[in-house]
Amino acid sequence: MAYESSHIPVRKVSGGCADVRYAVLGPIENNTYLVDDGQGGTIVVDPSSHAEKLPHALDIDRVSAVFVTHNHWDHVSGLAALVRETGAPVFAPRIDAGLIESGQRDFMGAAQACPVDHKLDDGDTVAVGATVWRCIATPGHTPGGMCFFLDPASAPHAGRPLLLSGDTLFFASIGRTDFEGGDMGQMRASLRTLSALPDACIVLPGHNRTTTIGDERQRTIEALM
Repeated sequence: MAYESSHIPVRKVSGGCADVRYAVLGPIENNTYLVDDGQGGTIVVDPSSHAEKLPHALDIDRVSAVFVTHNHWDHVSGLAALVRETGAPVFAPRIDAGLIESGQRDFMGAAQACPVDHKLDDGDTVAVGATVWRCIATPGHTPGGMCFFLDPASAPHAGRPLLLSGDTLFFASIGRTDFEGGDMGQMRASLRTLSALPDACIVLPGHNRTTTIGDERQRTIEALM
């Protein structure tokens, strides 16, 4: 699928403690998020196919960071090109970083190798602009899966907490555990960890529509425990 820079539809997420937009990119409809860092920069999350076109298409002055939730190709297929275009530093889970740096290919698509500047562990914090994110290790979909949590106390403005959940938690569903490196036991433990977050926390998943921790605790997480 070819994307012309002027024809990338972008959706807004309202109510959060940072301004968030996202584009649905790539052959399996990945959500690539664009988070305003509160100081004139934009954090790009999980850059899928053609994500390098987003800065020009959306008049983004500066990409201040790129966050990656896990190594799967569909979440990083646009990473190398975006980094070449912007020079932005890459933040990714340490456990999955090796595959991001070596590149990947399967029957669905491919991702070029890209260096990871900051390799993250559970409990680390990442400060970008006026935001400070907490890294939450959530293995189960991949061994190094990671979510990024933004509390309003560490955010540009008032609003609800935000969780970049990658392929751990979706609207009414969870990430698959039948791929190589997947583990349902680890996934259940990761979901228990996420269920401790505030009910009002807006979940920004790697695919499909946004949701909240409160809704998914009742609808999805408790059913799997």
